[in-house]
Amino acid sequence: MRTLCSSTLIGEFFIIGFAGLVAMKDPSLSVSTVWLVSGVAMLLCVLMCAMVTRPGGVALGWALQIALIASGVFVPTMYFMGAVFAGLWWASVHFGRKVDEAKARFAAEG
Repeated sequence: MRTLCSSTLIGEFFIIGFAGLVAMKDPSLSVSTVWLVSGVAMLLCVLMCAMVTRPGGVALGWALQIALIASGVFVPTMYFMGAVFAGLWWASVHFGRKVDEAKARFAAEG
């Protein structure tokens, strides 16, 4: 599960960075605020790669997905990208757990 979820989070890292570049063009937002929020979100993506398998890691990932969708208020394309990454997050968690179960069964048989 860790590999799939980490891949999704790294993809989100880049998407958040690109969204920050787009948000910078909005005259109602200050550049420093955009990069503070984007930077914190990008840092969270990287830190969450290590936290995915720990208790609460998946729940924090869902919170990040919700925040990504909510960022569509400032960058409307993020509604779509957030939904895409929420789907990828679900698939990463769902199929990652199946892979982990299969590995455990294989190790127990061998």
